[in-house]
Amino acid sequence: MAENGVNGHQSNLLQWKVGFMNKKKKYLTAESFGFKVNTSGAALKKKQIWSIEQDPADDSVYIRSCQGRYMTSDKYGKVSVDVEAEEKGLNEKYQVVYSADGRWALKQQISGNYFRGLEEKVECFDKNPGEENWWCIQLYAHPQIHLRNVNRKRYAHLQDDELVCSELIPWGSDALVVLDFDEDDGKYTLKSCDGRFLSCDGTLENDASEKTKFSMEVHCGAISFKDCNGRYLSAVGKGTLKSKNTKVSKDELFTIEDSHPQCQIISHNDKSVSVKQGQDVTANQPLEEIEDTEIFQMEYNKESNTWAFRACNGKYWSLQEGPGTVEAKQAEPTKNSFFNIDWNDNGTVGIQGVDGKYLSNKPTGIVYSTGTTFEDCNKFRIRIVNRPLLILKSEFGYVGTKPKENQYICNKTKYDILQVEYDNKNGFYTIKNKDGKNWYVGDDNMVYLDESNSSKFQFQFCGLSMMAIRAPNGRYLCGEQNGLFKATAEEINATSKWEF
Repeated sequence: MAENGVNGHQSNLLQWKVGFMNKKKKYLTAESFGFKVNTSGAALKKKQIWSIEQDPADDSVYIRSCQGRYMTSDKYGKVSVDVEAEEKGLNEKYQVVYSADGRWALKQQISGNYFRGLEEKVECFDKNPGEENWWCIQLYAHPQIHLRNVNRKRYAHLQDDELVCSELIPWGSDALVVLDFDEDDGKYTLKSCDGRFLSCDGTLENDASEKTKFSMEVHCGAISFKDCNGRYLSAVGKGTLKSKNTKVSKDELFTIEDSHPQCQIISHNDKSVSVKQGQDVTANQPLEEIEDTEIFQMEYNKESNTWAFRACNGKYWSLQEGPGTVEAKQAEPTKNSFFNIDWNDNGTVGIQGVDGKYLSNKPTGIVYSTGTTFEDCNKFRIRIVNRPLLILKSEFGYVGTKPKENQYICNKTKYDILQVEYDNKNGFYTIKNKDGKNWYVGDDNMVYLDESNSSKFQFQFCGLSMMAIRAPNGRYLCGEQNGLFKATAEEINATSKWEF
């Protein structure tokens, strides 16, 4: 993910954002005032998010609160995350012990005592782990991920009714895996892009069962999944995901990553941009005939607020100096690989190169830079293709409907799966629920489900796996802490950005 399984602020540490849930299904919480720690959290929100920083050398971990302070325990078993714990040492170092059913116990490095937490009491003085010492670990991550096998260095995707780790670059919606956490038993399920559950025997099942549930462990800076029989998920044979061994090796290690938007790019004359002819970027393919060569991954550069376009061959677009044409031939992005995107309110975009000129296409299809003035010939439409099913997450929780109501809110702990339909003619999206009912913005600017009416929305990408959604009234959908979900934002900011 953007912050899971990647290098932390020290190069030898790997970190994940997680929540710790005790036997009463309450979350470990770092209070904003007084540096107090308790287990009062009913859901995984900001104060319940902790960073696990793992040292791959010995699999020890450090646990950091959302305020940036490490959890420490002294010789008397007192636990705190106070101002003195801004740096880590042996008092902040823990070893992870795993139970047979996949829960974690944290053993303090110096004392050898186990960490426990019930209600207001959070202590570290038990010599042997009991029920109060075991924790279920919930990854704080968007459910739609890419799953990469460490040994094969390949990504999982749906192929021939199996999840197979064989793609060098995760391409298209079939490379999305949904990683779900079940609060009832603290286990995970892995679902293919069509909603089927991965079973420990490698088959894909329509319904969840004990065979589709896995517990999560961390080893050597990566993640492993253990099934109900004590065997670990591995990539077997051609790369098929199934359980095999009772011990963890590189074959049983995985990393999870955010997925970039992958898009079809449509020119002003309704042709798909393509690299079918080779490294030349051309807009000359029929709109309806879309293959991997007509899909481009958009990668965000935060420093310059620009985008790089990656083709299915792994090469990046590059604006050629002199002729001003675009070719997909760079193994790594250079300064000529980044483009500014102007999002227009009519469903079109302008793509501007490093030379300050907008892209267009010649009658032959060749994509090239034209002038600094935005004209009709510079209009493109961008259609996301790796999100036919959409899960939206705000800083306050997931987007979903109120219980027994048709109004949407944005602070749910469980998400709703949404269907996305794109209109090639105007560049706008229709959003539906799983039963096919439409999103509709009412007169009060709230979002409702409606069987007969539908609203048209524009997606604007604004960062890694982040988008803004513009409603028909010209305002952006925004969220509030109390769950209000409405089309009232005049600009894109933290409350109007949605992780997808």
